[in-house]
Amino acid sequence: MTTSTSQSAGRSLAGQLVAGVDSSTQSCKVVIRDAETGALKRFGSAPHPDGTEVDPEAWWDALQVAVSAAGGLDDVASVAVGGQQHGMVALDADGNVVRPALLWNDTRSAGAALDLIDELGEGDAEAGARAWAEQVGVVPVASFTITKLRWLAQHEPENAAKVAAVALPHDWLTWRLAGDGPGSRAGGNSLERLTTDRSDASGTGYFDAASGEYRFDLLERAFGRRIGVPQVVAPGAVARESGSLVLGAGTGDNAGAALGLGMAGGDVAVSIGTSGVVSAVCETPVADPTGLVAGFADATGRFLPLACTLNGSRVFDAMGRLLGVDHKQFAELALSAPPGAEGLTLVPYLEGERTPNKPDATGALHGVRLGNTTPAHLARAAVEGVLLGLADGLNALRAQGVPVHRVLLVGGAAQSAAVRQIAPDILGVPVTVPQPGEYVADGAARQAAWALSGADEAPEWGLAGAKEFGVSDEVDASLADRYAQAREMTFGA
Repeated sequence: MTTSTSQSAGRSLAGQLVAGVDSSTQSCKVVIRDAETGALKRFGSAPHPDGTEVDPEAWWDALQVAVSAAGGLDDVASVAVGGQQHGMVALDADGNVVRPALLWNDTRSAGAALDLIDELGEGDAEAGARAWAEQVGVVPVASFTITKLRWLAQHEPENAAKVAAVALPHDWLTWRLAGDGPGSRAGGNSLERLTTDRSDASGTGYFDAASGEYRFDLLERAFGRRIGVPQVVAPGAVARESGSLVLGAGTGDNAGAALGLGMAGGDVAVSIGTSGVVSAVCETPVADPTGLVAGFADATGRFLPLACTLNGSRVFDAMGRLLGVDHKQFAELALSAPPGAEGLTLVPYLEGERTPNKPDATGALHGVRLGNTTPAHLARAAVEGVLLGLADGLNALRAQGVPVHRVLLVGGAAQSAAVRQIAPDILGVPVTVPQPGEYVADGAARQAAWALSGADEAPEWGLAGAKEFGVSDEVDASLADRYAQAREMTFGA
């Protein structure tokens, strides 16, 4: 990630350092980069605890460790935080966390999501889904903050009664970096100083990305009363200042990755990490009443239509454990089996699923025969199954009129030789695999440089070392149909 120095008018970035934070489900990562060129100077990381609900203080502790490992922030001029989307951080009037944050992958609010859809449609679920898509660009699923608020109001009324404001993970960390929180040194009502950006706000279910406005009527519908929400900071603007340190607006993780990758209109990122994500940058908002595509905002003032699956690289981890092999051996096994795994098909809903919305689903193997019950066939079926779920997401974006000119394959699993070689065949287009990088943290760092510069656009940091992988001559043309049939046979359309 380096090297072009051209940028729109603004203050000089020469000689200054910026920091970008990626506070993800699994860990906190901090990059320190040259503000002008994007050259990496230092890096630090720290793990997060497992689970689908976490005390936010664990994120704060991990951030301190990661910052220290990265050499501290004393010489850094600006910092921005990229964070996992949707997580519900409920705060009382004194800024205390009311209960552990519910994370995006906590599915206990699936019933609340269905209730909210039904209510807005006055008993007609299809009309309700259409109304949600039209009003806020998303249809509620268990991942979104609004459903978690409904769950809290219904299942923990004593805790719900204490809530004065709700924040997202990156909002809360930016707030803490600015010196706010319990016993705030800044004084006054610290909740009024909570900030967010439109990308992360657009994943709550009570913010309309198209208009840039909160929908307090929907928030009240979900929670039963109005509570405080963070102020939305414009892309590239300064959110707060803490001494000499400038704090950028921050961003949701997917928008941060898009900014870190330098994505433009027509670019699609397919990311395979804990989850699988297909996202694109486009100029116009998307409203998909099926709920397959979420109409999020990006971190630049554009839009980031996105389809997300719950089952990404951990499917490979699970199958690797079952087969007793490491990642490299798993990839070798998958590539040694023929395309289509001779009819063996894995529907990989090992943790329920979000796209399609099947929170209670489990994984299923279809087409099992004596001839395909080998480790190689199972490994191949696992890779194909995960990629077929992502292909569904790519097709859903196309159905919403999203242009697809270039596909960028990223995430931890993008380093698998099997994923790289099989992905073009499953997705039906060549893919570009950038060098491994911390793209969410890089995007946050680029945003920090943008806030520091005061320019109209983010500084141009190049993306070097990408490799191209094309569609092979050995595509199994029946695989997609077989996968769709297996999915519908087990779980319905």
